[in-house]
Amino acid sequence: MGRFYATTPIYYVNDVPHLGTAYTTIVTDALRRFHQLIGDETFMLTGTDEHGLKIEREAKAQGLDPKVFCDRISARFRDAWPKLDVSPDRFIRTTDPDHEAFVKELWKKIEANGDLYEGEYEGWYCVGCESLKTEKELEQPGNLCPLHKAPVERIKESSYFFRLEKWQKPLLDFYARHPNFIQPESRKNEVLSFVQSGLKDLSVSRTTFSWGIPVPSNPKHVMYVWFDALSNYRSALGNGELARFWAPNAKVVHLVGKDILRFHAVFWPAFLLSAGYREEELPDVVYAHGVLTVDGQKMSKSLRNAVDPLKLAAELGPDVLRYHLLRAIAFGQDGDFDHAALLERYNADLGKNVGNLLSRVIGLCTKMTNGKHPDDDVATDGPLEAELFEAYEQNVSAARDAWLNLAPHLALDHAMKLANAANLYVAKTEPWAEAKNGNTARVNKILSRMLRVLEAISVMLWPAMPLKSDAMRAQLGLPPVRAGVGVDIWPLKLPSIRAGLELANAGPLFPTYDEKAQAELLERLVPKIEKSEETAKPSAKTGTGTGTGPGTGTDGGTIAYDDFATVDLRVGLVISAEKVPKKDKLLRLTVDLGETEPRTIVAGLALSFTPEALAGKKVIVVANLAPREFGSAEFDGKKVKLVSHGMLLASGPSEDLRLATIDGDAAPGARLK
Repeated sequence: MGRFYATTPIYYVNDVPHLGTAYTTIVTDALRRFHQLIGDETFMLTGTDEHGLKIEREAKAQGLDPKVFCDRISARFRDAWPKLDVSPDRFIRTTDPDHEAFVKELWKKIEANGDLYEGEYEGWYCVGCESLKTEKELEQPGNLCPLHKAPVERIKESSYFFRLEKWQKPLLDFYARHPNFIQPESRKNEVLSFVQSGLKDLSVSRTTFSWGIPVPSNPKHVMYVWFDALSNYRSALGNGELARFWAPNAKVVHLVGKDILRFHAVFWPAFLLSAGYREEELPDVVYAHGVLTVDGQKMSKSLRNAVDPLKLAAELGPDVLRYHLLRAIAFGQDGDFDHAALLERYNADLGKNVGNLLSRVIGLCTKMTNGKHPDDDVATDGPLEAELFEAYEQNVSAARDAWLNLAPHLALDHAMKLANAANLYVAKTEPWAEAKNGNTARVNKILSRMLRVLEAISVMLWPAMPLKSDAMRAQLGLPPVRAGVGVDIWPLKLPSIRAGLELANAGPLFPTYDEKAQAELLERLVPKIEKSEETAKPSAKTGTGTGTGPGTGTDGGTIAYDDFATVDLRVGLVISAEKVPKKDKLLRLTVDLGETEPRTIVAGLALSFTPEALAGKKVIVVANLAPREFGSAEFDGKKVKLVSHGMLLASGPSEDLRLATIDGDAAPGARLK
């Protein structure tokens, strides 16, 4: 048994719950639930960040006292999470008295250590970020915050400073001794580069506004909002029984957006070390996830395309939203929330895979075993049972490892692969044919084995879909999942035979949506983007082009949008490439498309690229192209069929090709639109 403490950022009360905050909160809840399944004692924290200049101004603009304003918005966050089946162990507010008392004590400890001094600060301040900006961080012209695209303000005031420069080497030493502290690796490298470039002392108080926690020794100052906010992770536990979740034998995981990683990975450990906390008392992991776009576009108030997660949950059920967010987005990378893809994944994974398997097996049991779990003579297992068991062991173990490694998308992929293997087993064993031949023992074995696999899948899905998992178990005649401290119920072993237990046929667990129903749902759910006058103007590329016909292409033809929409363009990361022997133009590439296994793609790139030059490139792949054979070739003494599972986009002649690539944080598998 261990202790697992998972936190979301505390959300700023100048906004309301949206898809981004829901995503982080759902991931945190799912990780907490997985650790409950393996017997850990768990604690989950979320809450609201309520101090700072931005809040003071917002409240004043609405004619409200800042605390009254915060009460109203904070309540919206508190009320939202149960509607997504999230129940944190504590919902903290930075206006809570115990939090304020803790922050003051932390300040005193740092001050006593000599790491606070009074001076004067002059510089650029972004109210939206509630943080100071250097000249090189600003965008020109206009001195714009790179995140909010709004002008920063020049401030000059008396301030207390934290001796951050003093902690540069201790922080670098800490990172070296704890290589998993910052994840994923790409974010870790960003932080290391920032700290190695040199740290400057940090302004940690303000005097030009009053909405904040007063500095104990000088109440004319209020504490920097980030000094206040970061402390919530420790203040929430106090110094009593709950402090065991901050002990060296507990695992503390902060899940944050990549835009606030620096505060959590640099400032927060420096504050703690200065206050006297030992290295083993610092958080174990700060994991920065990417940003979400919606249907290929950045969420924007001006476009009015922000997604209301509560509306989605009310329409589809919270578990469907939870599953899609956890399954479709590789945690740690940027991702796109695609409404149509949500419905497609629901139909494919939940309706036609897990749901179909459950309905099929229960229906067969109703006809063949009187609606009860049959017996299963393991001694008579054959090769098909061995094949199923191999898939079972591999996927159950891999899913467990994925949860432990903060990769819920992979964990759920393995659950789906097990369901696929189970569906294949039913098809191969043909229990209906065995029943016609009077082979009752064989029928019983097949159906019992399927019911046991379904029981295991119900546990594997529970962190993501607690309500549906328990509904699935009810149909299997089983009680809801009951996790207990010190008891590991992850199904590494196939569940026990439950001969005689009655099933409960309650109809389809995941009824699928036909095309008409999908269209109606999308009409209700997809935000209506308001185009500005500028974006509504026809592009030069949509008018009469310079080609031979009325379209933009040189072939003189046009296609309907619906035809183009059938082409599945995705971001692919080239893992490796090698020349194909005796094929001058061909390279065999291994390309990651965000799937469980990378794809092999054969491409005529050898006259323009060396294999080494392609490794690490993010390319554009036609992902739904039918496999194409290129004959065979010999690799390492073995003759191998050359089959390409996709096509890369490029232009130019074979000897001077230009690959279509993509920059930035686009995740492998991200769809292009």
